[in-house]
Amino acid sequence: MDIDDGPLDGGPKSSGGGASRDPATGLHARQHDLYAALDLGTNNCRLLIAQPAQHGFRVVDAFSRIVRLGEGLSAHGKLSEAAMERALDALAACSAKLKLRGVTRSRLVTTEACRAASNGREFITRVATQTGLALEVVDQRTEAMLAVTGCAALASPEADAVIVFDIGGGSTEIVWLGGRSSGRSPAERIQTWESIPMGVVSLAERHGGHDVSPELFEVMVAEAMAALAKFHQRARPAMSRRGFHLLGTSGTVTTVAGLHLKLERYDRRKVDGVWMRTEEVSAVMADMLAMDYEARSANPCIGKERADLVLAGCAIFEAIRRLFPSPMVRIADRGLREGILLKMMFEDGVWRRKRAS
Repeated sequence: MDIDDGPLDGGPKSSGGGASRDPATGLHARQHDLYAALDLGTNNCRLLIAQPAQHGFRVVDAFSRIVRLGEGLSAHGKLSEAAMERALDALAACSAKLKLRGVTRSRLVTTEACRAASNGREFITRVATQTGLALEVVDQRTEAMLAVTGCAALASPEADAVIVFDIGGGSTEIVWLGGRSSGRSPAERIQTWESIPMGVVSLAERHGGHDVSPELFEVMVAEAMAALAKFHQRARPAMSRRGFHLLGTSGTVTTVAGLHLKLERYDRRKVDGVWMRTEEVSAVMADMLAMDYEARSANPCIGKERADLVLAGCAIFEAIRRLFPSPMVRIADRGLREGILLKMMFEDGVWRRKRAS
């Protein structure tokens, strides 16, 4: 499924010609330039094209397609031809959008699948040859930092500690974000972090995703808890801090929120920023476990492309909830791409104010 979102207000206006400062907004931007962030993950290919705005950015174009680049990777150690073809097709569509929009500043990244695959570098060369896109393989730390940068604005301003997590297709990034913002960047607030090589695709391929019994679900939860044990030891003090809560970003958590809201069709504007009580999360997970594969496929917030992966994602989500009990979790439909956009705009001094004379 391709998703082309219309204009959305997101987190940061840019443009062609020399850099200048708009006296009305204080923006240092070239008012016709566009920024782009592409994230080719283990499961999805996503693109955002945005223009800086006074308090963040406005999305002017977007693309999302499930490509399952990491399908079979855990068993064979390399990207399959079918998976690469799916990804190349999606990347060609992204390349066309970038050219159509006249994007002048971009960062195009790929994550766990290309990090882990023996033929990952060969695939990146092939992407450059066939689509003209130069993909950057980001390391685990960079991936975690960018994901946190993209969604940190949703952390409660009253919280002295937040556990931020991003459940991907091939890896899960988890971060202890400490203290209130007070003008500090999200990266400056990170106390500790971890990237575990476990995501919805890899976990579902190991245990199966079509028929998931409560017993199998518990096996997956236990495996995820074991993988997160070292981070848990380092981050346990976070739970005693004032206002502690969880902040999750990924298709898993947004699906949970969509089901909780009983949406007839997934709507990012209704999901992004939603607070859920722990009992509400538990109720949604119980409902999903009670569904068979066909029922999950028919649900508009899950769909056929996620029906065999969503319970593996829920198992990782549940592991985090058990290790870091919190009465509330905030749901983010933003993350790595938004973090990339914000970082580029900060680097370009888009919001730099004129110094007092």
